[in-house]
Amino acid sequence: MIIFPAIDLKQGQVVRLAEGDIDRATIYGDNPAAQAMLFAAAGSQFLHVVDLDGSFAGRAENREAVEAIVAAFPGHVQLGGGIRTREAVEGWFDLGVARVVMGSAALKDPEFVRDMAREFPGGIVVAVDAKDGMVATEGWADVSDVEVVDLARRFEDAGVASLLFTDIGRDGLLKGVNIDATVELARRVDIPVIASGGVKGLDDIRLLALHAADGIEGVITGRALYEGRLDLAAAIAMAERA
Repeated sequence: MIIFPAIDLKQGQVVRLAEGDIDRATIYGDNPAAQAMLFAAAGSQFLHVVDLDGSFAGRAENREAVEAIVAAFPGHVQLGGGIRTREAVEGWFDLGVARVVMGSAALKDPEFVRDMAREFPGGIVVAVDAKDGMVATEGWADVSDVEVVDLARRFEDAGVASLLFTDIGRDGLLKGVNIDATVELARRVDIPVIASGGVKGLDDIRLLALHAADGIEGVITGRALYEGRLDLAAAIAMAERA
């Protein structure tokens, strides 16, 4: 199981939001590249980066910070946030991003996302963000009438690398991962699932690792790392044992 430490970008700063609310941002630093290097020093080979401003704008808003992260981090960078066009997808891959995450586009233009998955095998992650079981888009500002599992199943034969499942009601609140919903989704689809939202400590890592065989590929964690509640090296070691 993979541990993805998260770097969320807002106006070039490293932040974490509460429940996806852009107005409830806690700033943890102003040097994203330095933060990436700290994660690498702790043993991380994977990084999850989000252009939060881009999620709302529908275009890259923190490109300079992302470029600095990719240049500094020796592992694989997974990037999301406002990636909704072919030009954006191609541009990030050309920059050196390993995988791009597509959320709003997956709901609004699933054929486009399927095309990208076929064109870039193993490079497209579909974000399935849930609020009360329904898919949320546009930086989680809009909640649709589409159920999470229904959206996920649209991409089962498309060749996407993973599904990134976030329980918005827990994101950034240290409430613990919604293990039941995450595992249920993994069991109902044939695509590996990355858990996100609410990691509060090593116990979340242990519980998710128990379900690696059910299709849990990894977990994204942010605030727990920044506030010292989760030791990244210990989390990586536990995930590798699993």
